[in-house]
Amino acid sequence: MKPGGEQPRDSSPLGKKGLDAMEYDEKLARFRQVHLNPFNKQQHEQGAGEEALDITSQARLPELPPGEPESRCPERVMDLGLSEDHFARPVGLFLASDVQQLRQAIQECKQVILDLPEHSEKQKDAVVRLIHLRLKLQELKDPNEDEPNIRVLLEHRFYKEKSKSVKQTCDKCNTVIWGLIQTWYTCTGCYYRCHSKCLNLISKPCVRSKVSHQAEYELNICPEAGLDSQDYRCAECRAPISLRGVPSEARQCDYTGQYYCSHCHWNDLAVIPARVVHNWDFEPRKVSRGSMRYLALMMSRPVLRLREINPLLFNYVEELVEIRKLRQDILLMKPYFITCREAMAARLLLQLQDRQHFVENDEMYSVQDLLDTHTGRLGCSLAETHTLFAKHIKLDCERCQAKGFVCELCREGDVLFPFDSHTSVCADCSAVFHRDCYYDNSTTCPRCARLTLRKQSLFQEPGPDLDA
Repeated sequence: MKPGGEQPRDSSPLGKKGLDAMEYDEKLARFRQVHLNPFNKQQHEQGAGEEALDITSQARLPELPPGEPESRCPERVMDLGLSEDHFARPVGLFLASDVQQLRQAIQECKQVILDLPEHSEKQKDAVVRLIHLRLKLQELKDPNEDEPNIRVLLEHRFYKEKSKSVKQTCDKCNTVIWGLIQTWYTCTGCYYRCHSKCLNLISKPCVRSKVSHQAEYELNICPEAGLDSQDYRCAECRAPISLRGVPSEARQCDYTGQYYCSHCHWNDLAVIPARVVHNWDFEPRKVSRGSMRYLALMMSRPVLRLREINPLLFNYVEELVEIRKLRQDILLMKPYFITCREAMAARLLLQLQDRQHFVENDEMYSVQDLLDTHTGRLGCSLAETHTLFAKHIKLDCERCQAKGFVCELCREGDVLFPFDSHTSVCADCSAVFHRDCYYDNSTTCPRCARLTLRKQSLFQEPGPDLDA
């Protein structure tokens, strides 16, 4: 023992290195307490001399353990807590080994950003470091493990996406999908997107199944029943909601009239079929995510029978009257194409492959048909198809020309076809006449009378076998 009661220091290399590390940790802690805490300015002013000495000595730190960076610049002293490599071998609380420590490092980095001067280079560096820490945290939450390419869940058929650069939003957790570091899936039926870690949390069945089993619209305009009828809960996920936004904002879907939470209602806009059919109103309105997908899948399905739903609509919308006349003419042209080899070889009826219901009936409409009628696109495209069909029957094909009619009332004029604008068709025998001749003639149809006499003669005249 030395005089004064002091114990001799351990002269071994291991003891000296341990003491140096302890001194470094104490100085680093004192420095952070003074400079990284904005509420400790009083202590900093009282001990300005001592702290200045500590800072000066900190510029000449002892040798660091092996593997630590040696380059330290006095001007970058404030970056001591941010300049470490978090993805290699960080020091202290910035150890990126598990989720808990990463969250703690993120909180400290946020505090440092608030303490640094705004728009400074050090603050920008801290923001970049915060982004890297968050990406690392997200990567630890959602590891890139081998996931199956196809997942079937609640009638969803999920396929693993391979695109890494497209920015999408998860429909389950309502957060961004980072394609570079996260695995995500898309349903091929309703295009529902979600993280791989959110697949097992999905509670919404595929909308495609509803379209297949229940292909009909809600034709009442915003049938609201009130938030109390939903027990103040989201109509889809049953989360508590309120009109005041506590605990979650209640958002109304204009299609169903029900209220949804912010996770199930993203203020998406869609055309409401009930407003179109009753008011010819095509203004998009806010709907829930489920309603938006259902309306998108039902957009091209011909499920609206306008003559039954709102027959007065044809009295106010002239475009619908023109569309109905063109569709009726196409139905009259269809028998010509079915019995014509050239038309079948040319596949003329495939001109309407996107609207196959046009060659089946003239009553059913889809919302897309009504929308295109409102914008004028359907009238133009249908008129071009009508002209192409009429040209084949009346000019290009001799077989179809031979199936024309001659007016039996006046026996004058050109060959008539049932889809001509100046003709009338007998409802009983489908004979074609000039419109003026047909309405001026007060007698019955000549062809119908001839067919009636032929039937009577067949029943009245006995056959040769009966006479024998």
